[in-house]
Amino acid sequence: MESSIVDASAASRKRRRDEEEEEKLEQVFFIIVSVVTMLLGALTWYHDKYFVKELARNLELERHSFLNRLYRGTKTDCIEQLRVSKKEFFKLCRILQEKGQLVKTKNVPIDEAVAMFLHILAHNLKYRVVHFSYCRSMETISRQFKNVLRAIMKVSKEYLKFHEYNIEGSVENKWRWFKNSIGALDGIHIPVTVSAEDRPRYRNRKGDISTNVLGVCGPDLRFIYVLPGWEGSAGDSRVLRDALRRQNCLHILNGNIMK
Repeated sequence: MESSIVDASAASRKRRRDEEEEEKLEQVFFIIVSVVTMLLGALTWYHDKYFVKELARNLELERHSFLNRLYRGTKTDCIEQLRVSKKEFFKLCRILQEKGQLVKTKNVPIDEAVAMFLHILAHNLKYRVVHFSYCRSMETISRQFKNVLRAIMKVSKEYLKFHEYNIEGSVENKWRWFKNSIGALDGIHIPVTVSAEDRPRYRNRKGDISTNVLGVCGPDLRFIYVLPGWEGSAGDSRVLRDALRRQNCLHILNGNIMK
């Protein structure tokens, strides 16, 4: 009887030791698996960060390829993108260089600067879009746009000629109903980008961010007065009052009216 009790106790202790050893083995295995997983994760991150990189872009090659297709490619492509033919494009570049005093910079030639200028005007492009196509910084694009604009302004008096305008025929018949009228005026909202704190003042009644611009033209359709700068939230009557009272005001002689 005592012998069987001793055997049972020994078997119980042996079973307990086996369970403890098995539990320790499981813990060791879990620790090893965790360490190996962390090491693999660290190795993967290091490999992706320092060994797997994006292919380097040859910006100079991309830019030359784009410009060659733009104004050295087909005539149709040049007209669709720049709104001028290849012949007229290079003629404009020559005029701006010789008469508009447009000079090439260290990195940007004249033809590229003019192409950027025309591209922006032709399609109302943002600098970010031009930056992607021309592989130039937005600061460079802005500076070159202003340089070409200054050159355009210098040659404008020589190349922009106004034709004499005579009110006759059907046009004269329309204006005869407005005696003593010197012209017509209207306001227009032009979209603008302003800082976050100024957006409420520039938000117009349609919810868009804009500036309210007043324009006045005579019967010959030439502008005689323009007042920009008012916030989009300003009403047309408020802008008109400012135009009549400010220092460089809109002059309307006694007895005359605006349509």
